[in-house]
Amino acid sequence: MREAGVQINPGAAEFPHRQIAAQVKAQIRRGDWGPGERLPSIPAIAEMFGVAKQTVQRAVDQLRVEGILITKPGSGTYVRGTRRRLNRLSRGRYGGFRGYHTDLAARYRQQLVSVGRSPAPPEVADAFGVPDGTELLCRRHMVRTEDSPVEVGASWFLPTDTAGTSLERAEAFGRPLYQEAEEATGRRYVTAADTITARQPSREEAEALQIRPDTPVLHLLHVAYDPHRKPIEVSQATWPGPVTTLTEEYKIPAPAETPDPDPGLVLG
Repeated sequence: MREAGVQINPGAAEFPHRQIAAQVKAQIRRGDWGPGERLPSIPAIAEMFGVAKQTVQRAVDQLRVEGILITKPGSGTYVRGTRRRLNRLSRGRYGGFRGYHTDLAARYRQQLVSVGRSPAPPEVADAFGVPDGTELLCRRHMVRTEDSPVEVGASWFLPTDTAGTSLERAEAFGRPLYQEAEEATGRRYVTAADTITARQPSREEAEALQIRPDTPVLHLLHVAYDPHRKPIEVSQATWPGPVTTLTEEYKIPAPAETPDPDPGLVLG
């Protein structure tokens, strides 16, 4: 560890491990360590700061949860590479106009994991207006880079809409899922709503995304409606929060323009 500026203020209100974490972040930001570079060992860092090894371990754990560091068993602790930038909200999903679709960036690969009926989780059941645990058609997927998973998700449909259609087949389609669903169900997607939350992952999510159980995730609930405001599809997507950045560009109306009836992402 670079020794310049390495110090702990025992009289500060901030805990020592947070002071260490803040200094390490500052050093990474100014380029003292680049992506993929290994940090000194825990004992070495503890000696530099004059603190116990447990204090340094807490600082490393904090930075790992924040997505700044990554620990490789038997090798050491490294600065993580750049954040994964995804645009997976409804506007990016459907493109600029009907029939148009922008594929995921070339470095991402989507894999269909399973297709079949499953009990609807509460948020999906609420969106469809059915009791918890109702059997719905579920198409599960995973998105990966060359070296790691970056998204787990599922698309849910009412069996009354999908019985005997291509949506029940365990195969990927050569076009966006919503276009396949429109043809299969005879219902047109007109509006969509996204709700994003941050939470701790389930055990299954942590295992699938290859993250620690205490690493927060971003979770998207996407509901697509027909012209009568009836849900056609309810989909879920979960990403490792510390290494995922969601972006969306949109126009801000001029003073003389009519306000956009779709305000986009609303924080409440």
